[in-house]
Parts: sequence; structure tokens; C-alpha cells
Amino acid sequence: MSKVVLVAACALVDADGRVLLAQRPAGKSMAGLWEFPGGKIESGEKPEDSLIRELKEELGIVVKEACLAPLTFASHAYRDFHLLMPLYVCRRWGGNVTPLEGQAIAWVRPNKLRDYPMPAADEPLVAHLMALL
Repeated sequence: MSKVVLVAACALVDADGRVLLAQRPAGKSMAGLWEFPGGKIESGEKPEDSLIRELKEELGIVVKEACLAPLTFASHAYRDFHLLMPLYVCRRWGGNVTPLEGQAIAWVRPNKLRDYPMPAADEPLVAHLMALL
């Protein structure tokens, strides 16, 4: 049985209904693929707290827990681990989205999300977002 890794992800949606994707930087696993921002949930941390922390570290924005709406989740078996990833939608945040870790970012219309190569766990989430937006 492989270990389960808990990761929280967020679909930031701007006023024009576009979704933010971030590209995994060189040197990380799955480098070059596009994903929803977020990160590993630390021991003792709520998924919402993890996202608030990660969004501040990665993108320099301040998100309030009340602005995070759970949408769906991914459960995906990779070769070395099993990923469990709740996906939240956020339409309100403080500050300007700035890629602080050198990652490329893109604001993408929902019908164009499939044009960006993603990790296998992220792909099924696109249909849920397209239905919502």
C-alpha cells in the first residue's frame, strides 16, 4: 500500500471568469506541467489553512477562509504515492497575484484549460470547473 499524500489546491477565478494555472518549475517532479496553485497539507493543518499559507507564499495574495468554497476532489494513484487533493474555488482575495517562486502563471478561460498539459490528478478537475463556470 503506497502512502497517501494530502494536497490542497485552489482554482482562483478572476472577475472575467478566468482560472489561474501555475507551471511547475524546473527541478520539481512533473516540471513543466500546469496545475492549480496550492500545496501539501502539513501535519495538524486544515486544508483551508494550508491553502491560505501556500497562496501567500507562492502568489503573494491574502485569502480569507470564508472565501474558499470546496468544489470537488481528486483521488489519484501515482506510482510512488496516492494523492488526495481537495479543490477549492476562490473568487475574492487581497493583493495582486504575483508569481513569487519564479513559476510561470496563466489566466485561462475554462474552455481552454485542456490546452495546458497537467498532472494526471488535475485533469479530471477541469470538467467540474467548466460546469461551474
